[in-house]
Amino acid sequence: MIGIIGIAVVLIMVFGGYLAAGGSMGIILKAMPFELAMIGGAAVGAFLIANNKSTVKQTLRDIKKVFSGPTWKQQDYSDLLCLLFDLIWLARQNPVAVETHIEDPENSDLFGRYPKIQHDHEAIELICDTLRAASLNYDDPHQVEEVLDKRMETHRHHALHSSHALQTVADALPALGIVAAVLGIIKTMSKIDQPPEILGAMIGGALVGTFLGVFLAYGFVGPFATKMNAVVEEDCQFYQLIREVLVANLHAHPANICIEVGRQNTPHHNRPSFSELEDAMRAAKRNAA
Repeated sequence: MIGIIGIAVVLIMVFGGYLAAGGSMGIILKAMPFELAMIGGAAVGAFLIANNKSTVKQTLRDIKKVFSGPTWKQQDYSDLLCLLFDLIWLARQNPVAVETHIEDPENSDLFGRYPKIQHDHEAIELICDTLRAASLNYDDPHQVEEVLDKRMETHRHHALHSSHALQTVADALPALGIVAAVLGIIKTMSKIDQPPEILGAMIGGALVGTFLGVFLAYGFVGPFATKMNAVVEEDCQFYQLIREVLVANLHAHPANICIEVGRQNTPHHNRPSFSELEDAMRAAKRNAA
């Protein structure tokens, strides 16, 4: 919702200010379809040249994040901590029993209590692979930590591809606007024998290209890329929480301490209070009984 409000504010303030200053929309509306075709078409073409098919699809999917926000909400963080507590407690009480869950998480009743997490392949693989590694009795937990850090950095790098690709388009748009403006000037120069009022309108139409390139870059595409980046970074905190809890488990801390480490590493606006998390874990135990 706030993204739609932002778009409305940009349009109203820019064009409202222009009209309030005595400007006319006629020349802009007349030139805009042609300028948009040149600038937008060139931007889309350059985007396709610079990126592979996977990145193109990922970018189209990620644009909706500008309006929907992060995937993981406060309840999801609470659910994750409850799930990790159950897994750690079970792994210490009955290592054989926990293997049935981590070897087949799709059919696990424990994972099934949290369907949103169960359907996220990255979260499930991160949890299951790390618990498998813990069962191998590594002499040095730092070995697993290093593997986790590299894996998470790879995931983060891949997740940020779309925002980087979109930012590249934003950086190119002002220059593409100049290209459209130069073409307009070339057209104007070919009509140099026309009266001043006609030449003025043609020059004004050419300058619409420069305006649109800068306006789209800094008013829309750049902010879209920035918001996508922020959303991806916040979603990565969900996986970082998994890392912190499972690393604490590798160091053989008590299960409740492992979960408290995760709670403390939860983003502030999504962090459940100590009592809220205690209540959630009690409720999860009652539901499992």
